[in-house]
Amino acid sequence: MTIKIGVIQIPPVLLQREATIEQMLASIDEAAGAGAELLVFPEAYIPGYPTWIWRLRPGGDMALSSEIHARLRANAVDLHGDALIPLQDAAARHGVTVVTGIHEIDSCYSGTTLFNTVVTIGPDGRILNRHRKLMPTNPERMVWGMGDGSGLVVVATPAGRLGSLICWECYMPLARYALYAQGMEVFINPTWDSSDTGLATQRHIAKEGGCWVISTATAMQGSDIPGDFPERDELYAADEWINVGNAVVISPSGEITAGPLNRDKGILYAEIDVEQARRARRSLDVCGHYARPDLFSLSVNRIPQSPVTFSDA
Repeated sequence: MTIKIGVIQIPPVLLQREATIEQMLASIDEAAGAGAELLVFPEAYIPGYPTWIWRLRPGGDMALSSEIHARLRANAVDLHGDALIPLQDAAARHGVTVVTGIHEIDSCYSGTTLFNTVVTIGPDGRILNRHRKLMPTNPERMVWGMGDGSGLVVVATPAGRLGSLICWECYMPLARYALYAQGMEVFINPTWDSSDTGLATQRHIAKEGGCWVISTATAMQGSDIPGDFPERDELYAADEWINVGNAVVISPSGEITAGPLNRDKGILYAEIDVEQARRARRSLDVCGHYARPDLFSLSVNRIPQSPVTFSDA
């Protein structure tokens, strides 16, 4: 049975959580109205990937960095709060699965640290999984803390068994293997990497894991950044493409079946058949008959990590 999917690479309203969610609701309505049952948004979509970190001077621009980060923190998502309820309600109303990147704020301990997180919302509106990026890349470490292994989980949905890694986590072979070993049929890679190398890696993952691969960055120009963004005109030219998007869908054979959607602020649609993933592993099953457990083993710590343990009388 085929499932129609929608891969959304419309720019968020940068640093504005509520406005971005309102825009997402419109995209969900549109994609669900077109028959899509699995909807995928990019990395850190609420309230937008911190593209400015690649332009500010390392160790410099401290006042500007502090101002932007304060706005980002104020617009991050507390998963113990109600910020995502509109998206959960929309998923339940349409009976669709929604996967999106967010900036998640740690409200349990520090109240300040942010994580690069991907959440999977099921067609009943429940959050099925939260995965925090294990290792932020280069200047991203000035924005996000490191996640733990508790989100390295594959979840069952009407669109198949879904697993997610964020951006360059797809270059972490052991993280990939941890998902392959849970019968993953659809691999979702919300990303900021729209390069040819990223695309080649995603095709490799599809073949290696015998799974569908769905990936998208955010198609965004300088003109998409709100006018109140600090020093916007100094950091971005209005007509430049900050990211070209390149939403793509790749079959378990490693062949591209839809996209890449390049320099197009829209929705990429495709149909996938989960049975193809199962059939692909007949000849190559890296966690099954193509494994050598007598030679290699992998241990994954999925215990949630916390910075403190309190013992009270």
